[in-house]
Amino acid sequence: MTIGDMTTGNADTYGNIADLVTSAALRGPAHAALIDADSGQQLSWSEVHAATDALAAVLLDAGVAPGDRVAIRLPIGPAYCIAVFGVLRAGAVVVPLSGDVPPRVVVTLLADCGAVALIGDAVSGVELPRFDAPGRPEQDPPELESIGGGEDLAVLCYTSGTSGTARAVMLSHRALLANAEQCAALRPAPVTAADRLLLALPLAHAYGLGPGLIQVVAAGATAVLLPHFRVAQAVEVIQTHRVTTLVGVPPMYSALLTLPPDRLRAALSTVRLFTSGAAPLPAGVLAGIRNVTGLSVFEGYGLTETGPVLTSTLVGGHAKPGSVGRPLPGVELRLVDSDGDPLPGPDDADPFSDESGGTGVVSVRGANLFSGYWPDGLHGPDADGWFRTGDIGYLDADGDLHLVDRANDLIIVNGFNVYPHEVERVLAELPAVAEAAAIGVPDERTGEAVKAVLVSRPDAELTVEGVIAHCTERLARFKVPSTVEFVPSLPHSVTGKVARSLLH
Repeated sequence: MTIGDMTTGNADTYGNIADLVTSAALRGPAHAALIDADSGQQLSWSEVHAATDALAAVLLDAGVAPGDRVAIRLPIGPAYCIAVFGVLRAGAVVVPLSGDVPPRVVVTLLADCGAVALIGDAVSGVELPRFDAPGRPEQDPPELESIGGGEDLAVLCYTSGTSGTARAVMLSHRALLANAEQCAALRPAPVTAADRLLLALPLAHAYGLGPGLIQVVAAGATAVLLPHFRVAQAVEVIQTHRVTTLVGVPPMYSALLTLPPDRLRAALSTVRLFTSGAAPLPAGVLAGIRNVTGLSVFEGYGLTETGPVLTSTLVGGHAKPGSVGRPLPGVELRLVDSDGDPLPGPDDADPFSDESGGTGVVSVRGANLFSGYWPDGLHGPDADGWFRTGDIGYLDADGDLHLVDRANDLIIVNGFNVYPHEVERVLAELPAVAEAAAIGVPDERTGEAVKAVLVSRPDAELTVEGVIAHCTERLARFKVPSTVEFVPSLPHSVTGKVARSLLH
């Protein structure tokens, strides 16, 4: 069974992402475009347009050619945004790097992609031409036409996924523009020209770059840029700049709920829309935000490889705990077995199950898909345009997707499948558990066994015996952890998702 449609756009209609800056400047030249929450610096769309042209001219004069890779390593702020647009206007390829990446890793990534230049502070061991952070030009630069677009490579975004090995995802102008169009077709629209969007997500990540920055420029809206999300500062910034929409991750919403309800309600009074992605949103957090503000948090799902958004609960019109919603307009989604064959639809489903057609690997098709992995484009969409995400899920009776886990994280005990997320949900029921991860470890008798890795709350009393007893009451025997380890903290990705691969 396939759900979704292909009604938006086609590959031949997509230009250069930097042209969105030109359009925003024409529609609202004086409209606030980028606000640095730390410094208070504010740039209008006409100023961003001029700065984009100025940087593109500098890069072209320095010999940067279309298709060359240019790395950006800057803090979240206006300079990062201008750098992205300037590189793209020059026809080059953006390689976004987080400031948290150690220098030795930066050296490896730059060598892997064959970067010709770096925008940002000098990095030890990097001998590339370097350009300072761009800003408002002292004089108006000449108008430049954007070079390239469509199927041309726009961004090389490094992602480790669950493998722990960094791979560069090849995202074309077409893929990123298509996803912005697909998101804009939702109702209510995630971002409109009247919105002020709090952008505290890493711009080196596809989530911050696409649903954050590219949606802002496509709508001609205003991005309020916050380099680090610290809850006390965040609510002050939201109030000061009258933020209307938040693009967040679950830890951000959990942090907001640590504030007194009256304080939080006042701080969020201007917000019309909350969205969340990158990791599962706990039902308690969804309920907490709704109780305080009267608004739901709409959850979405996607991957770097998909530009990145695939589904949203905005499609169905209501937030459903545990669900990531339905495909965006222009996205097709189906569940397949391990051989890639589609699973049966609702007509063949068990009438006593919440699942409409069984659990399978999420497979998707749409103009927002990547062009394969650098450098040769391998392992991208198949000949029919379908891409298997590696995520396992099921569709409920309403057609909403529920994710079970990553295929690569699957634990197989005596031939039985154990999904880590199911075990982690049970572990999280213990009041003394601050955070939990379940992983598979080798076992001579069963092939693999379940191991729980836990972070305890301060001053909490938690024992191995108590954890195992709790799980034994709630899980099948083969799913119960055979070992339990307590650690000070768990490793996370830049978007707050637990990095299980680093726990092995």
